[in-house]
Amino acid sequence: MATPTPRTSRVYDELSTPAQMRDDARVVVSNLRLERAARAATQQPPSLRFEDFPRDIAKREISVSKAATRLANALHLHLD
Repeated sequence: MATPTPRTSRVYDELSTPAQMRDDARVVVSNLRLERAARAATQQPPSLRFEDFPRDIAKREISVSKAATRLANALHLHLD
């Protein structure tokens, strides 16, 4: 049975100083925008009642061009 040879290289880089790690953590926290997430989590959820949204939204009209119809017919797709 062969004995394993010890590794000479390290898997991980040397750790930074505590001051550098603290500064890195502060930059990460400032980029996470946690304040906005905290405000959104504590706000009242939007209403699901129809009375709160009385407007009707018109649906868009979907048109199928002649070229799309020919292509669909050639592929035996029926777009009526």
